Amino acid sequence: TGSRPIETLQGAEPLGPQNMADAMIVAPCTGATLAKLAAGISDTPVTSSDDAVALIKDLISQFDREVFCILNMAADGKPISMNVVSIGTLNQALVSPREVFKSSILSNAAAFIAFHCHPSGNPSPSREDAEATQTLKKAGNLLGIKMVDHLVVGCGSGKSFSFQKEGLLIGDVVKNHEEFRKGREQER
Repeated sequence: TGSRPIETLQGAEPLGPQNMADAMIVAPCTGATLAKLAAGISDTPVTSSDDAVALIKDLISQFDREVFCILNMAADGKPISMNVVSIGTLNQALVSPREVFKSSILSNAAAFIAFHCHPSGNPSPSREDAEATQTLKKAGNLLGIKMVDHLVVGCGSGKSFSFQKEGLLIGDVVKNHEEFRKGREQER
């Protein structure tokens, strides 16, 4: 599908996967959320990091700047909605818990997966990524909305990183991230 004017997306019915890229680009500009969009992607529960990566990798790996999104899920792991929280710059995106959890609360989500892209193609998370993950994990715990994972997708590389899969979500995310990076450096 080609790009559509913003006016045609405002007030429209939930979009299907064929229009998702257009919607993801326009959504933050119009203030619209992609309510019920994820339901159009999959009726299958997301039960692993690999499931989540398969669901979102093609959607987010095409951007030339960091894009931070949330996949909201029901208690059974089925996607409820997806929301573009922030479109940033080449190497950063603003992540505000207020903006992240707005869609989670409105979707009546039991859990969420955060995901964003690195235009460089390298999905290795930065310290700032770990700090944002820690903040969202704590905020989710306070709200009773569990953080299942934070995925980083390398644009154009086909590579991804999962905080959950690497064991970084247990306990202090920032400390775990520092130890993980030190371990990687020692392997070199």
